Amino acid sequence: MTTLIDTSVLLDIVAPSEWRPWSEQQLIEAAARGPLAINQIISAELSAGFASQEAFERALQGVGLLRLNLPWASAWLASRAFLAYRRGRGTRTAPLPDFFIGAHAEAAGLPLLTRDPARIRTYFPAVDVIAPPGVPD
Repeated sequence: MTTLIDTSVLLDIVAPSEWRPWSEQQLIEAAARGPLAINQIISAELSAGFASQEAFERALQGVGLLRLNLPWASAWLASRAFLAYRRGRGTRTAPLPDFFIGAHAEAAGLPLLTRDPARIRTYFPAVDVIAPPGVPD
């Protein structure tokens, strides 16, 4: 089973945080179940912290991340999540990256490994979310 890896988990690895041990363990467990994957949104969020595309590519070398394209169905799902967010008095005026990531996981039937489960669980309840215990939804 391929697991979609959220930016928050990858940031713990490339820019170590207090969450690094949890993220490393979860990546090991997910890799034992199958391939690890990112999409264009995750790549864009993660690469913002690198000085060049070459440095970004070097950092990902050997990690073995599949690069999946966003399914077209995820655009519709992201739009529905964004509308629900706005109706709930959300203040952003454009869909958030989390909506595209959650929509990708839902459309492709992929579990999502993340440290930020709140929006995913709220707007994409069908997604199998792997998140740290005790992290607020």
